Amino acid sequence: MTKNNKVYRKSELKINDVQPTSEKLTGRAGLTFFTAYLHSIQIFSMLDRFFGSLRKSKKGADITELFKQMFCFMMDGTSRHLVYFDHLKNDVGYAGTIETDMKEMASSHTIKRFFKGFSYVRIYLFRRLLHNLFIWRLKIVQPSVIELGIDTMVLDNDDADCRHGVKPTYKKKKGFQPLQMNWGRYFVDAVFRGGDKHSNHGDTVEKMIRHMVNTIRKSFRKDVPIIIRLDSGFFDQKIFEVCEELHVGYICGGKLYKDIIELGKTTTYWQSFASSKKEDIWEYTEFGCKQGSWKRFRRALYCRLLNNAKQLYLPGTRPDTVIITNLGLGGRIDELLGQTGNTDYLSCDAILGCYHERGSDELTNRALKNFGHEQLPFKLFIDIAGKIVSHSGRIILKVAAACFKRLQLSKLLDRCSQCPVLQI
Repeated sequence: MTKNNKVYRKSELKINDVQPTSEKLTGRAGLTFFTAYLHSIQIFSMLDRFFGSLRKSKKGADITELFKQMFCFMMDGTSRHLVYFDHLKNDVGYAGTIETDMKEMASSHTIKRFFKGFSYVRIYLFRRLLHNLFIWRLKIVQPSVIELGIDTMVLDNDDADCRHGVKPTYKKKKGFQPLQMNWGRYFVDAVFRGGDKHSNHGDTVEKMIRHMVNTIRKSFRKDVPIIIRLDSGFFDQKIFEVCEELHVGYICGGKLYKDIIELGKTTTYWQSFASSKKEDIWEYTEFGCKQGSWKRFRRALYCRLLNNAKQLYLPGTRPDTVIITNLGLGGRIDELLGQTGNTDYLSCDAILGCYHERGSDELTNRALKNFGHEQLPFKLFIDIAGKIVSHSGRIILKVAAACFKRLQLSKLLDRCSQCPVLQI
């Protein structure tokens, strides 16, 4: 034992000093690939067109350069404090990683002035940016049916020192409740609102649907079927009428009124529906629904959960669900689905399956919240170490051989540098 201790004491003291180096070293080498992607899709030309007027003088920092540094700051996730820009301003390795000259690195005061330059009119331009990115992706994917989700996301700002504009949310916290539209894992439209604004506050939802449908049909394809799914917070005849006017399909959660509950108790005709993984099983019955001042009947499905994974439920032990839709009623949306070979959407199973995809929509909200709290799903990738060197007129990022092989970084850089150009 004593002999081993002596060997350990001799081997542990190998580093005797710490000295600075002028070499370009970085712990965020992954940002190189993110920067290459931004340049490849040529998003900076669009940002300059929308926000270039923020630059009041040629002596000021370039707007697109500020956007790039802000994007990389967010993707980095090391700090949420703007004073961190003062540290980055002196980091030669970081500047080389994001392909920025040291003279153009922004300080925290520059970023603060940059944020203060955004008026309400310019903030609206971010919605146009989201729309353009959405149309760009549609042209790449070319979907035969476009499924959109509309929901709100509660943002808790209760413990913040500065709480300008916050209002109490339904979760009893002071914060915000923006209205958002998503296409799969992408946000395609958003309206920032106070926390006291409920899901269907005012006519914001109707305007969002009209504007997005017109944008899709004008910039992508006139005859593409569009289906929007919403939860019961958007159960409103005005929204249904807007969708029917625009020949858009909707699948919306309904209210459990007394007559609906009574129908569920008395009906004897039930059919079963299983989730894609066969873990959850529901039973449902179909009927026509005309509530209150409605001018027409709409298709409705009353469903109740029987099996959740390995847990069985008796009828009435779990809250039941009502789904309202205009699919399968012979409208223009049915014709569009038929023309594109998607008549399966008219079946009860497809309607239930599409509605339960709202759970996937919630993952988009969760990803955004995690992003704001530095919990990036790709943080380990961003954290790779690298060294930037110049050789024969070329700038090269060097990483550990094991990391280079495991992540296939040469292929990744090629893919990031050869993305479809953002053209709207």
